[in-house]
Amino acid sequence: LAAIELAIGERTRAILINTPNNPTGAVFTRAEIEALCRLAKQHGLWLISDEVYADLIYEGSHVSPSAIPGMDDHAVVVSSLSKSHAMTGWRVGWTIGPERAIATIHDLALAMLYGLPDFIQDAATVALAEPHPELAEHHRIFRARRDRFCTALADAPGLIVRRPAGGMFVMVDVRGTGLDPDRFAGRLLAEAGVSVLSGDAFGGPAAGHVRVSLTVLDPELDEAARRIRRFARSLKSVTG
Repeated sequence: LAAIELAIGERTRAILINTPNNPTGAVFTRAEIEALCRLAKQHGLWLISDEVYADLIYEGSHVSPSAIPGMDDHAVVVSSLSKSHAMTGWRVGWTIGPERAIATIHDLALAMLYGLPDFIQDAATVALAEPHPELAEHHRIFRARRDRFCTALADAPGLIVRRPAGGMFVMVDVRGTGLDPDRFAGRLLAEAGVSVLSGDAFGGPAAGHVRVSLTVLDPELDEAARRIRRFARSLKSVTG
């Protein structure tokens, strides 16, 4: 919080947060959200909250700045159905906030977008308005994948697995292997046939890590974990 406050200057207009976070899977606590709300109000800033992974939380619960008393004129929520309802690529989402913010966003959207096809809007309406038992199974599958992958790599040499509290990715610290994330990802693909994403592109806490997606089927995920373990062991034997 102190670092965020230190970064606020004369040109600052908003604080943007992402909870649960992509790529780290970190989930903000209520205390952290309330502190950010106080900071936004103190400096007269918007607090924009990207909550696209809100339905994929495994420990704790989601707290939105929009639910904090006194934030009606400061909080803006951005979300979509891409993750919660597996509608990635349909590009259907929404913004919730005070009328003056929505009016500006509406004008911006008119200048940039032609709108969504009718069938996507109809599907989004059904997704939001009706109960879908499949969503609970969706959540269960991703939590189980997280658990099995983190367990499979728990004692892999040179690797530290960051157990995410939400989202559909696992971050793995690879600095103990002696390789930076770009080289690790490149060699893992070339030598083991496993594709991961270097976390350095995300900056901050993701640096030094690779991002593993949990969106493949269980047999593929298990095989990927086995190959990553073998690759890590091969690096350990070379480095001593």
